[in-house]
Amino acid sequence: MVARTDVQSRISAARLLPVVVLERAQDAVPLARALLEGGLPVAEVTFRTDEAAEAISRIRKDVPGMLVGAGTVLTKAQLADASAAGAQFIVTPGFNPAIVEAAQAAGLSIVPGVNNPTGVEQAMAAGLEVVKFFPAEPSGGVPFIKALTGPYPGMRFVPTGGIGPDNLASYLALPAVMACGGSWMVDAKLIRDGKFEEISRLTAEAVALTRKG
Repeated sequence: MVARTDVQSRISAARLLPVVVLERAQDAVPLARALLEGGLPVAEVTFRTDEAAEAISRIRKDVPGMLVGAGTVLTKAQLADASAAGAQFIVTPGFNPAIVEAAQAAGLSIVPGVNNPTGVEQAMAAGLEVVKFFPAEPSGGVPFIKALTGPYPGMRFVPTGGIGPDNLASYLALPAVMACGGSWMVDAKLIRDGKFEEISRLTAEAVALTRKG
């Protein structure tokens, strides 16, 4: 089990959290290795397909250098499957108190989604210091996060949704932003077509963007 502080420090160090949709478990290990080759040792495998748990299990077994979490976790059954597969952290699109409590009871670090002050206060009440800001761009983007940091200076955010190479820097420039979630470097079609070298190239470019300025 990876401690919550260790999960947070590793995601913070990466500055990017690739949001991965894997249609086939067989692509999990090549994808993880492509991310590592590009300089990203972390990934969120979403539970948007039936292959997610098996994909996480394969990455944990064959790519030990990768910090891998389960995303789009909506039910306790998915949480149990993610935990059994070896997921090291959980990400949810919204704030579901039952899922947060279940993750904490299982000793799993969780980053729930919020996009308003009420969600932030729910997270604080649950003892959380990091939340996903989702969907970032439709919810107000950089100006909205700036506004939230006034009353909630201790909260850190992982904005996700509508973030790409053109606006990444503006989010990462905010002190309250721990990392940004994104999928442009792990496009589902690239994975489907087995273009893992291209994924490594795009990942390296994304990592370079996090180091500018």
